[in-house]
Amino acid sequence: MSALVEARSLGRFYGDVVGLSDVTLEIEPGIVGLLGPNGAGKSTFLKLLVGELAPSRGTIRVLGQEPFTNRHLFARLGFCPQQDALYDTMTGLEFVTFLLQLGGFSARDARTRARRALERVDMAAAMDRRTRGYSKGMRQRTKIAQAIAHEPEIVVLDEPMGGLDPLGRRAVGDLLLELARAGTSIVVSSHVLHEVEMLTQEIVLLHRGRLLAQGSIADVRALLSSHPRKVSIHARDPRRLARELVELDGVASVRLDGETLLIETTDLGRLQSELPRIAGAAKAGIKSLDTPDAGLEAVFDYLVETST
Repeated sequence: MSALVEARSLGRFYGDVVGLSDVTLEIEPGIVGLLGPNGAGKSTFLKLLVGELAPSRGTIRVLGQEPFTNRHLFARLGFCPQQDALYDTMTGLEFVTFLLQLGGFSARDARTRARRALERVDMAAAMDRRTRGYSKGMRQRTKIAQAIAHEPEIVVLDEPMGGLDPLGRRAVGDLLLELARAGTSIVVSSHVLHEVEMLTQEIVLLHRGRLLAQGSIADVRALLSSHPRKVSIHARDPRRLARELVELDGVASVRLDGETLLIETTDLGRLQSELPRIAGAAKAGIKSLDTPDAGLEAVFDYLVETST
């Protein structure tokens, strides 16, 4: 299957400020998470993807076409920008209907599609109210509705969870998974890593306008193989367990903090496989075990640290 997005030596500059620099990547169909801290270049990349900006250098192709000023391609894309851009004198229904009519839908079809999209984002009760009275979460859901109302092939969302409460975040996540199951491809950016991790295993990491890493979360985590991993073990007899673990190959350090052992190891797999035997022989009485740096957040922090 051909790539949805192909970028080659892509760059975008704002005067002397680098928004994106020398990014080469391909994005395949499905859900892809675009990750990075604020200022990493995520929004710039998404605006290049949907044709809001022209590249300063290099090329980007979406569905085989150059997106900038490409009206035919716009109809195949849905975009939820990060910035708030609602028309406060309109109701939510009028706003989404208006954008659909700008896209070429008849007034009747546009209104039907707008109503259906707003219902999908739990805005049915508020769609006839003027958007000036909407909360931040309601405004965010309205932006998502306009991005999906015309049933695009690719939905691009820039920080879509911003302003949503936990229930709203879950609902939007479920909606994106539902769209993906129906065949829609999704590119979603976030600086909150666990939000992307619950949607997809395929990620792109940007930092300071450059591509830091791309692949599955498992592939990216594998980049940590040479970096000591942290393990926290709460045990009844941590001192006895510490004496045994310090001799295990791959254990770089063992530190005692009350009843908790704080361990760093370069071979997490070996530690996990040997621990039941060692703990049993030492009669250490393990109460709990945690790997605080096993999440995607730690992987990202480490990659950023090693790239600077």
